Amino acid sequence: MAVYDLEEQETIDDLKAWWRRWGNLVTTAILVVAVALAGLQGWRWWTHSRAEQASALYSAVSVAVRGNDLAKAKDAVAQLEDKYAGTGYAPRGAMVLARMLFDSGDRAGARAQLQWALEHADEDELRQVARFRLAELQFDEKQYDDALRTLDAKHDDAFAGIYADLRGDILAAAGRGPDARSAYQTAMAKLDAKSPYRNYVQVKLDALGGPIGAAAAGVATPSTMATPAAAPPAAPAPAK
Repeated sequence: MAVYDLEEQETIDDLKAWWRRWGNLVTTAILVVAVALAGLQGWRWWTHSRAEQASALYSAVSVAVRGNDLAKAKDAVAQLEDKYAGTGYAPRGAMVLARMLFDSGDRAGARAQLQWALEHADEDELRQVARFRLAELQFDEKQYDDALRTLDAKHDDAFAGIYADLRGDILAAAGRGPDARSAYQTAMAKLDAKSPYRNYVQVKLDALGGPIGAAAAGVATPSTMATPAAAPPAAPAPAK
């Protein structure tokens, strides 16, 4: 029995010696981990709470849109941009408000909201949509150079077709027919082959004379292709 008591005493002495050497460090490490965990939980709660508040404001924007209440939409978006700019709801609210402002005739306000969304959105896809709409607005105001510069920004291949199509519209309006045809050709190449939208682009391309280089290369286009004598006459070119 005395042997066991001696062994237990030695073990206790070893533990005391270890604790004297490492106790403060262990205590500090435990405190650091506890504080970090508490901070993480607090951050998660704070983030979740802000997301819920931002979601409620975005819902208010949606209600204002359905009721065509521009004043309420402005108020809700102003709060989103002021207090919750870091959430995904704020740039979305800005883009919705931009549409309402444009429809009401306030193009300067619409431009400001699209620019805000472009500068604050964290999602690449959302920024590319905002950029496209901003270019549309600039095009509508005949600010062709500004619109083209807006479209020059890097974008995903998924947006390449509609970006090129809008570029073609801008160039055509600016009187740059060959450049517009080239842009429409790019749009045709980038758009899904099964997309009905390609037919719309094709009409605009044909109205400008068809693909560039087709005649020089001896490639027949729908408007120049030779037809047998028995074939019906070609349809008139679509109105520009």
